[in-house]
Amino acid sequence: MTRKPLRAALFGSPSFALPTLEVLRQDHELVLVVAQPDKPAGRGNRLTSPPVAKRAKEVGIRLEQPAKLKKNEEFSELVTSLDLDVAITAAYGKILPRALLDIPKHGFLNVHASLLPKYRGAAPIQWALIGGEEETGVSIMQTEAGLDTGPVRHVKRLDIEPHDTALTLFDKLSFVGAEGMREALDKLAAGELPCHPQDDEAATFAPLLAKDDGEIRWNDAAREVYNRFRGVIAWPGSWTICGDKTLKVHDLAVREDERKGEAGEVLSVSANGILVATLEGAVLLKTVQPPNKPKMNAFDFANGYGVKAGQSLG
Repeated sequence: MTRKPLRAALFGSPSFALPTLEVLRQDHELVLVVAQPDKPAGRGNRLTSPPVAKRAKEVGIRLEQPAKLKKNEEFSELVTSLDLDVAITAAYGKILPRALLDIPKHGFLNVHASLLPKYRGAAPIQWALIGGEEETGVSIMQTEAGLDTGPVRHVKRLDIEPHDTALTLFDKLSFVGAEGMREALDKLAAGELPCHPQDDEAATFAPLLAKDDGEIRWNDAAREVYNRFRGVIAWPGSWTICGDKTLKVHDLAVREDERKGEAGEVLSVSANGILVATLEGAVLLKTVQPPNKPKMNAFDFANGYGVKAGQSLG
């Protein structure tokens, strides 16, 4: 395929965008990286740069970290002056104003971690897992003013493995997205990149997670409890109420063939953990964390806090 390097900018912040940054460095003329501003982090609240900003500094690519994009004429003039062929967004974390979208010759292409129109929004990886999907992927879409509504230009699919979590899938899809962008830009440079409008009626949504999304729903089936656990593992994490305490759950396993009580009822306590009934089947809590305590084996927690069969969680 005939291809010429494109003058490109990357708008991205977290590590998800790093493989895409490397593809742009290798294959094209990456003249600008835009990331979120540095933010306080850690115990000392030291100002910390996003991973993409750190990498741009390491390799000497011009870096901008504007606090705002809307009505930022100085930044718009900078982008205009670079004579961009295309700009790429990959988990940048800010909504782009319409005026900015029109500056590059081919507009903005976004690396979206779902098979659009499913899971539009900020947390597609997490909600695909919560929804029990067995397949996901990356959609390279043309960015519009709406929320992930633009036409899809290129797609790469990925099977979700039974033990994938939001953490493992985040890493896998970062590389799938980079390879998808490589293929899309090759086609764009050759004038062969298709453009397929999304079916809005088939759209589903993936908003940012809230703390309550981590609460274990004992009235769900065991498999659904596990899927939610996989989706919220990075944040907010899984938790339930045990007595008058909020109990974090760091490891659990599905026991679909066991169900001898009401949803949320402790069925047994053993060296393997705490077996709890769900609507269909049960789950085994293996590693937990009570308030202001370190993680511990669920059996040790049950012994120390007097958790016994017949008790209800949630």
